[in-house]
Amino acid sequence: MSGGEMFSHVTIGADDPQKLEAFYDAVLATLGIAPFFKIEGTLSYGTATGPKVFVLKPFDGKPHVPGNGGHVAFLAPSRAAVDAFHEAALKFGGTSEGAPGLRPQYHPNYYGAYVRDPAGNKLQAVCHSKNG
Repeated sequence: MSGGEMFSHVTIGADDPQKLEAFYDAVLATLGIAPFFKIEGTLSYGTATGPKVFVLKPFDGKPHVPGNGGHVAFLAPSRAAVDAFHEAALKFGGTSEGAPGLRPQYHPNYYGAYVRDPAGNKLQAVCHSKNG
């Protein structure tokens, strides 16, 4: 493992991933995360050998249910990217769970925003840089 990498990928559930395609294309683009591949029932963003996120139907065939207490936090290259993430989420059918801003209770430079996608999954963008 190199650098600070910790995860291969994260999976986000959805009953119909294709209905979330415009949302994830727009929101992840604000963070510089491009689509990797898309097939019926699956959206993928990132790279083949690097970190990635999948949006897909639950493997057990049961309906998707958003988790309570968990969320996916995406690293943002700047505070402006956090702002753009939040704005894009609202424009493409998401809802706000916390407007962009400093959250010094985590650390002095923690700048984040929280949203829910149209399927109810909680997401975050966060910048840890003082000059972001």
